[in-house]
Amino acid sequence: MDKALMIRNSTKDAATMAEMDRSQWLQALQAIVGEKGVITSASDLAVYNEDWRHLFRGRAMCAVLPSCTQEVAAIVRLCAQAGVAIVPHGGNTGLAGGATPDASGHQLVLSLSRMNAIRDIDIVGETIEVEAGCILQVAQEAVSEKGLFLPISLAAEGSAQIGGIVSTNAGGTNVVHYGMARSRVLGLEVVTSDGEIVSGLRHLRKDNAGYDWKQWFIGTEGTLGIVTAAVLQLAPIPKHRVTALLAVPSAEDSLRLLVAVRQTMGETVTGFELMSGTSLQLVVSHCQMVLPLEPSPWYVLLEASSSLPGLRRRPKISLWRYLSEEKHPAGYLPSPSIKR
Repeated sequence: MDKALMIRNSTKDAATMAEMDRSQWLQALQAIVGEKGVITSASDLAVYNEDWRHLFRGRAMCAVLPSCTQEVAAIVRLCAQAGVAIVPHGGNTGLAGGATPDASGHQLVLSLSRMNAIRDIDIVGETIEVEAGCILQVAQEAVSEKGLFLPISLAAEGSAQIGGIVSTNAGGTNVVHYGMARSRVLGLEVVTSDGEIVSGLRHLRKDNAGYDWKQWFIGTEGTLGIVTAAVLQLAPIPKHRVTALLAVPSAEDSLRLLVAVRQTMGETVTGFELMSGTSLQLVVSHCQMVLPLEPSPWYVLLEASSSLPGLRRRPKISLWRYLSEEKHPAGYLPSPSIKR
């Protein structure tokens, strides 16, 4: 199945487009978003035709950059009438090629990068209402200034967009405590496959009114509709944060370690990432870094955060308790390297 938004009948694509002259089609798009909002040159389309790892390549008919939800809806209606498939495009940080068009030259890439406004930050309710094209790091910095924290952390947070994060149900390094992106979404604004705008930008955390229809659009990558805005649940900024890098002999040992730190540190455990020794050695070699631990088959990156005092001692107590109570093969004792 094509990863593009399914608003077409694939058997009539060629016939439908043949009835409309290409120049007329582009003029209709320009009438919606303006001349600067439609990209057709091969050089300018290059960034939309290929993923960032250069593994997936396609050929889009054009790229369209709307500036508001109403323009998105008009574009979707126009494409539905012409039988043209839409490929939603965010920050292009994905690894599965979902934002790359096919090679037919008949698909339209829809980028929401111009829709990047932060509409509202509610300090009391601890929420942010943001448009789909807003970059994650921009949203993080905006709420940080208000003493709040958007607990979705990704390696690509400097370019990943909120719409793509919601549409792919992105995870990140804080999932063990804060959950996937789905768990932070309180409300959505969506354009459906027939061009209808559905607004459910609710800011309530305690809300059991009607169907929780937003779940249909989280993680479905634009196949059921295009996310144009979202309300996300925030959290207070932790006052204290501790990280620890540990070497463990096996993945099974990392699970025992996770149980041990959870029993000792409880809800303060906010990050627990398992990394293979091979992958970490590649990073160390490429970045010309020095690994502070002895070579090991596996490593764990642990993070604990809290606004309560005494956090720095908790990881040490938990880790040393684990070391003293668990039996490990000789030479494979987890070696903690703890820093604030």
